[in-house]
Amino acid sequence: MKKQPTISFQLFTTLMLGAMLVVAGCSSPEKKAEAEEVKAEAPAPAANPEEVQVSETHQQAAGIEVGGFQWQNVATEVQANGSIEVPPQNRISISAVMGGYVQKVNVLPGQTIKAGTVVAVLRHPDYLKLQQDYLQSRARVRFLAEELERQQVLDAEDVGAKRKLQQARADYASEQAAERSLAGQVRLLGLSVERLNTGHITSSVPLITPISGNVKAVNINPGQYVDPQNVLVEIVNRDDLHLELKVFEKDVAKVRVGQPILFSVQNRGTNEEFKARVFLVGTVFEDEARTVRVHAHLEPERFDLLPGQFVAARIQTAGARQRTLPEYALVQAGEFSYAFVRTQQDSSGRATFRRVKVRTGASVGGDVAVTLLEPTADTTYFVRRGAYFLNAEIGKGQNDED
Repeated sequence: MKKQPTISFQLFTTLMLGAMLVVAGCSSPEKKAEAEEVKAEAPAPAANPEEVQVSETHQQAAGIEVGGFQWQNVATEVQANGSIEVPPQNRISISAVMGGYVQKVNVLPGQTIKAGTVVAVLRHPDYLKLQQDYLQSRARVRFLAEELERQQVLDAEDVGAKRKLQQARADYASEQAAERSLAGQVRLLGLSVERLNTGHITSSVPLITPISGNVKAVNINPGQYVDPQNVLVEIVNRDDLHLELKVFEKDVAKVRVGQPILFSVQNRGTNEEFKARVFLVGTVFEDEARTVRVHAHLEPERFDLLPGQFVAARIQTAGARQRTLPEYALVQAGEFSYAFVRTQQDSSGRATFRRVKVRTGASVGGDVAVTLLEPTADTTYFVRRGAYFLNAEIGKGQNDED
C-alpha cells in the first residue's frame, strides 16, 4: 500500500519529461530556422568598409532602385549675390539751394507722386533779398542801356569824350552779366523770372521733384531749418529695376553679356525664381573683396519687387552634356557627395553596394550633374533611390567595428 504512490509519482514525472521533450523537439527547429533567416536577411558589412551587402527583401523594404546615370544638357552656373537696384538717374535726393525754414511738407514716405509735384515749401528773408537784387539789377541795366545810347549819339556828333563812351559800354555789359546771374539764381530757387518781372515777390520757394516715383524718405518737418547740404526728400522711380550682382574674380572670365540668370529674392517667403539677362559686366575690381559688378535687366519687368531687396543668383554661363543622377541618389558630405554603385548580385537577389565619391554640379529638373572621381563604365548600375539607407548601414558597420 505504501509503494503505490511512489510508482504513480515516477510515472507522472516520466510523462512530464516526455511531454517537454516532445514540445522542445517540435518548436526549437522552427525558431532556430526563423532566427537564422532573419540573421541572413539583415544587411551585412563587407570586407571593404565602403561596401555593404543587402538582401533582396531589405532592398524592397528600403525602396532601393537601381539604374544607370543619364546624359543631359546641363548649364554650368556662376553663383552670385547682390540686390535689386535702379539706375542713378532714377533715384533723386532733393535739397534746398539756399538755407531756409520748412513752411510746409506735402508728401509722406511710400507715397506715389508725379514729376513736377511740390514736395515741400521753404521760406527765408534771403529769398526776398535775392529777388530784390535781381529787380534792382534789371532796372540798372535799363538805365545803362539808355546812357550808352546817349554816349553813342554824342560820339557820333563828335561832342562827347571817347572815355565816357567806353565806360558806358563797360558798365552796361557788367550789369547785364549781373542780371543774368541773378536771374539764374532765382530760377534755381524754383521761382519764375517772368512772374518776378511783373513785380510779384514772394518769401516762399517750392521744392519740386523732377521725376515721378515713390517717396523713399522724408527727412524734414515744418519749422525746421535746413542747409543746402541736407537731403530733405528722396524719390525712387521703379520703372527700370535691374540686378546688381557681385561676381568673384575666379568666375569673372565666365560671365558674358547676354547670358540668362535665374535668381530668387531672399526673405520673400517663397521659392519663386525670376529671370534676368546680363547687359553689363564691370571691368574694375571692388576694393579688397576682389569682386566685379554685373548688371542684368529683369525679364520680364517686375513691379512687385523693391529696390534694395537682396537676391541669390545663378548666372547660366554655358551648356554641355553631362552625367546626371537624381538628387535623392546623392548623399551630401561637404565639398564632395557620395553615390552608390552595385558591384555584385547573386542568384538569391542579395547585392553588394559600394560607396563612391562624386563632385556635384548644376541641377536640372531634380537631376544633378555629377563628376565621377574614378573611372566608371557607362554600364555601371547606380542606386537611384535609397542612398541614405545604404549610407546609414555603412555607418552602423563602422560604429560596430569601433
